[in-house]
Amino acid sequence: MSRNFVLRERFSDGKKKFAVLIDPDKFALSEIRTIAESSEKAGVDFLFYGGSLVMENNHHKYIAVLKEYCSSPVILFPGNQFMIAEDADGLMLLSLISGRNAEMLIGKHVVAAPFLKTCRFEILPTGYMLIENGHSTAVSYMSSTIPIPAEQDDIAMCTAVAGELLGLQLIYMDAGSGAENPIRLPMIKKVRQNITIPLIIGGGIRTGKQAKAAAGAGADVVVVGNAIEKKPSLIHELCDAVHSLNQK
Repeated sequence: MSRNFVLRERFSDGKKKFAVLIDPDKFALSEIRTIAESSEKAGVDFLFYGGSLVMENNHHKYIAVLKEYCSSPVILFPGNQFMIAEDADGLMLLSLISGRNAEMLIGKHVVAAPFLKTCRFEILPTGYMLIENGHSTAVSYMSSTIPIPAEQDDIAMCTAVAGELLGLQLIYMDAGSGAENPIRLPMIKKVRQNITIPLIIGGGIRTGKQAKAAAGAGADVVVVGNAIEKKPSLIHELCDAVHSLNQK
């Protein structure tokens, strides 16, 4: 079936963007409306929906509330092939290019492919890179992969370049949920200088200052989830900080 590329164009328009990551296991359905309304008021660009495990199975209900109270696109951030909801606007088809686990590189994708082929939402082929952050994370455990060391900027750069050369449309560098430290700015800069596709940065960002620094270093999209789970009022601060770079 034919697909449009509205989301792909939105990622690539040159403006700095902010995304809220919503893990349904971390929020009760009754709390989702508040997150959606706050995101709408703040002008959040994307709502990423998903996580490493996701035991919650009411995806349709969660996404319905998000879409009712926020106009931002809802993009699936799946931890496995079972976390697919057709009422989302898009899906990041994640290939874990920082690891050497074939299941996360292509195996799970093969299983999901026949179903994805019939879905109406936009599919965004994404090179997913785990970056070491100070302690082990759920995504590292669940994927059975070792993150790229925090100081190895060249490895990160070459991995991202390889992803682009393979035809991936986005690069997502992630320090993981609840990371002690965000990804170092020199690493972000080096990757940004060597790829032409949009760069997404997440993990360990807790303040507007950190979000703005990541965007200033080269992130096209800054993603925050864990800090917002603990303090939803941060949405405005984080979003404003990233968007302030678009005013220059």
